[in-house]
Amino acid sequence: MKKLSSTLPNMLLSLGGICVLVSGILAVVNHVTTAPIAEAEMKAKVEAIRAVAPAFDNNPFEEKMLVLPEGETDSLTVYPAKKGGALAGFAIESYTQKGFSGLIRVMVGFDATGQLVDFSVLQHSESPGLGSRIPEWYHEKSEGSGIRDVRGLNMKKEAPLTVSKDGGKVDAITAATISSRAFLDAVNRAWRTFSSLEGGVGEAPSPAPAVAPADSTSSK
Repeated sequence: MKKLSSTLPNMLLSLGGICVLVSGILAVVNHVTTAPIAEAEMKAKVEAIRAVAPAFDNNPFEEKMLVLPEGETDSLTVYPAKKGGALAGFAIESYTQKGFSGLIRVMVGFDATGQLVDFSVLQHSESPGLGSRIPEWYHEKSEGSGIRDVRGLNMKKEAPLTVSKDGGKVDAITAATISSRAFLDAVNRAWRTFSSLEGGVGEAPSPAPAVAPADSTSSK
């Protein structure tokens, strides 16, 4: 096969062919990996909802809503949890951009009375051994007079949650105050979303304005 001469048109033709080939490979890889990634994310959300919401027997994904509480610019996804047709509570997918390394996403569960049932961290990039300790730290009993284990808190009395350094009652993770503040920011955002929903056990939730059916999105 005759070698192409090193002229500008031939060089551009070769580079164009390489770009087309690489683009095609990337498109195939994206097509092959998109479904498994989406499936894994969905599975993680299902497990998180089951971990944080009151016991339920409905399919929260079939009744999920996008709720935009007053004072917020982004809607949060709310998953109603029902038992025998009666509303037991909600799992709310919340977030904060205030982490030491940026975005932290959490699933926070509340029962119908406003008690925080549990939480699950969906995503974070906090420092290993510091901010990454959010799941463990806020499931432990405090060694002092402050709040650490947030499960069972009556948010109607305790909200908004703030760390003791800011005049609040919550113990910050040792050497990771920024991550602690960020986590509480996400929990408080979930609580504001819960507060914008009306209704109690046995009643269908009445979303606040700007609600629409959802499509399936540290200190050193």
